[in-house]
Amino acid sequence: MNRELDFPVGIWETFATQRPPVRCSSGYLIYLQDTEATCFYYLKSGKVKSFIQSADGAERILNIYTTGSLFGEASFFDELPRVSSALALTPCEIVPIDRELVTQEFAQNPDLALAMMKYLARTVRMLSEQVDQMAFRPAKWRIANYLLTFSPVSGPVSCTQEDIAAAISSSRITVSRVLGEFARQGWISLGYRTITLLQPEQLQKLCQV
Repeated sequence: MNRELDFPVGIWETFATQRPPVRCSSGYLIYLQDTEATCFYYLKSGKVKSFIQSADGAERILNIYTTGSLFGEASFFDELPRVSSALALTPCEIVPIDRELVTQEFAQNPDLALAMMKYLARTVRMLSEQVDQMAFRPAKWRIANYLLTFSPVSGPVSCTQEDIAAAISSSRITVSRVLGEFARQGWISLGYRTITLLQPEQLQKLCQV
């Protein structure tokens, strides 16, 4: 689920103007599950995935963040260990937001604090929907819904069959079969480790069934 759809464009940019961004390369581990959350992050550029990992090493993707997103905020605000890890999927610029900065910004702009509450509520809703998908929805629906998290991103997005399988708790073989079906129908185009949404409205119709 995309938590940004009805937030004003650039609403979080104020955080990016107060501190210089940290540049990190693709594959950089930004934070680790079960560690202390001393800050959260504004993604100035690039793409980041958040994921959880079980004791046996199995991984499940929770979300893919793109430019303009916040991430890592839930554990920062509840002051408990992080429930997930975050990894840069591309070269990124990220701005750490600590308690001093967030207190300063909220004092100057109370509407930003209200927007943050809405954003955190969306996190809860997103996780609830993921539980619903895992428990009740067929694989075709879950894959279509996952692909729609990239809309309205234009052009190819970096996404592998393994990423999707981990995100929706399905097998790579099932994902490959469903993606092939979507491609034959002209809804998506498959490239090397990329997917382009050609007819997202058809995926939306599928998710409404």
